[in-house]
Amino acid sequence: MPDIPLTTVLVLCLAALAAGWIDAVVGGGGLLLLPALLLGVPHVPAAHILGTNKAVAIVGTGGAAFTYVRKGAPVNVRIAVGIGGAALLGSTIGALFAAGISSDVLRPMIMVVLLAVLAFVMLRPAFGTQAAGPAAGRGRVVAAILLAGLGIGAYDGFFGPGTGTFLVLALTAVLRLDLVSASATAKIVNTCTNLGALVTFAVQGNVMWGLALPLAACNLIGGMTGAHTALKRGSGFVRTVLVVVVLGLVAKLAYDQWVA
Repeated sequence: MPDIPLTTVLVLCLAALAAGWIDAVVGGGGLLLLPALLLGVPHVPAAHILGTNKAVAIVGTGGAAFTYVRKGAPVNVRIAVGIGGAALLGSTIGALFAAGISSDVLRPMIMVVLLAVLAFVMLRPAFGTQAAGPAAGRGRVVAAILLAGLGIGAYDGFFGPGTGTFLVLALTAVLRLDLVSASATAKIVNTCTNLGALVTFAVQGNVMWGLALPLAACNLIGGMTGAHTALKRGSGFVRTVLVVVVLGLVAKLAYDQWVA
């Protein structure tokens, strides 16, 4: 690991704290933490940045998932674990094939999808604000396993930004959950995607553990605090944060594609 000034570590810790809060509420914490790592340690390989980010994120998402479940969030743990198992497989495959996929091709596609999602959410004020309905049927659960598990899990393994947000949107649409339930379920699934990618990066020696540990502690605090906030403020608050995060994610992807 390179010699990193203490002031840089402290700034990165603050970024990890904020990223954990955002990620717990609606996903998208990587939107903040990844650029912070790239700026803070600019002279290390990108794989080390991605691996370190996963080592930090898994602690925050795990803490948020634990908080949601412990506080009695309306989440079907059995379905969440089933989707998470598929996501673990998907993220592992995605991380293995990361080097062969061009992000220059992916970014415009993802921006189009995000803009379409944003338009849908803005035009449907009730989206995700209704109370969670009865348990989803087998067909919807299978669709969630394929889309939110394998599909978004693979995306998280090879690219990553906005995975939590995509999970919240997919789970809300497919399983007809309210946004708080979807956020709680997404944290369980996202913990699995982070685990699959982290193991792959760690085996390849692409994790800066000395930097990851203090950042993970701050991310954990942010994640648990964010889960408390979402449960306390409800789906309306989560929807507002969702719109802000999607706008920020589109702006970040556009900057990476055409400016950076």
